[in-house]
Amino acid sequence: MGLREEVNEIIQKLNYVCIYREYVMVANWERAKFDKLAIIVMGQSPPGTMCNMHGVGMPLLNGPTEFGEYYPTPVQFTTDARKIAIPNDILFCVRGSTTGRMNWADQEYAIGRGIASFRHRSGTEYRYFLKAIINFHLKELLSVTTGSTFPNISRDQLANLQIEIPPLSEQLAIAEVLSSLDDKIELNRRINATLKEIASLLFKYWFVDNPESKEWGIGSILEFAELLSGGTPSTTEPRYWNGDIDWVSAKDVGNAGGYFLLETEKKITQTGIDNSSTKMLPVKTTIVTARGTVGAYCLLGQPMAMNQTNYGLKAKEGIGDYFVNFTLKNMVEQLRQQSYGTIFDTITTRTFRDITCVQPPIKLIHKFESEVSPLMNYILNNQEQSRTLAALRDALLPHLMNGQVLVKGDATL
Repeated sequence: MGLREEVNEIIQKLNYVCIYREYVMVANWERAKFDKLAIIVMGQSPPGTMCNMHGVGMPLLNGPTEFGEYYPTPVQFTTDARKIAIPNDILFCVRGSTTGRMNWADQEYAIGRGIASFRHRSGTEYRYFLKAIINFHLKELLSVTTGSTFPNISRDQLANLQIEIPPLSEQLAIAEVLSSLDDKIELNRRINATLKEIASLLFKYWFVDNPESKEWGIGSILEFAELLSGGTPSTTEPRYWNGDIDWVSAKDVGNAGGYFLLETEKKITQTGIDNSSTKMLPVKTTIVTARGTVGAYCLLGQPMAMNQTNYGLKAKEGIGDYFVNFTLKNMVEQLRQQSYGTIFDTITTRTFRDITCVQPPIKLIHKFESEVSPLMNYILNNQEQSRTLAALRDALLPHLMNGQVLVKGDATL
């Protein structure tokens, strides 16, 4: 199935149709500056003496460290809000290496100087069109950032960005179809969070809180899993890179957030594998970071290779992959508690041997695996669906933004 057919199929499921124009940019679109479309609010940090972490005042956002996948989670508050973002504003990072990263405002926030907020001048129903405009021009915006060490985007650079603005009716149609796609992706995320919590509670009930666990033996997780290591092909050999094999870094693991990893930032070739210490790891291998942000973990959603900043744990025959994953999750939490107040920046092979976990009966491990597998497989399916939806949204975006594709609801045809 080609891209056009894939786009049409998903759009039709949302009760819309795509009309493909044979020309780009129609006559009734207006070329204008970004601030004609959007109200721009640049953040201003309140004095440190007026900030707190005790929930007093308005939640304060200083930068992307508070950002989530969709909405931020504030950790600071202020009684002296200088600049305010309102619900449904787009929160946009304007400083540092994360310039361009976005979240939605789900409530009023005081915003510091690392954040700007955007809102459509014609109302919140057009907010997804506004976000589409930003995404479409993001590379252009990032190319004009100033400052080499701490790049930033100024209000003038944002305000003077040249964009093409269709009539409000077309803006609304674009906003509705993009919001339908994003809403489905967000729904999948929330379902997955609930399913993951259920699986975690099952593990805790059976293997942590269960009174019988006090009678079980204790030992290393390596009784249940093979410990796997990775490597890096030579970066000076072009034949080893930009292939079709996903290669997992610590950054990839952190971005997966404890769920399945479906794609990596960098890819290598089979020749790269053959000439380095890295190797292919099977699906559902648990990966845990050993350096940097130590203790981040995920499951492989497909076979991948990895670098030496991670370890892999693959269940031994007769032991379930999900049992190993949740055992590791429980160990990491305990390890962080034990290392409170110390510098904990490396996991070694010895760590896996020294940190102990309960050794439950094999029959109970099998029962847990049979109960949890449907939940985890559902999570994987949701992630794969969301990745497809995001890819289709991103492929459709430039055609919507240049007027080549017009989206209309069935009822309007």
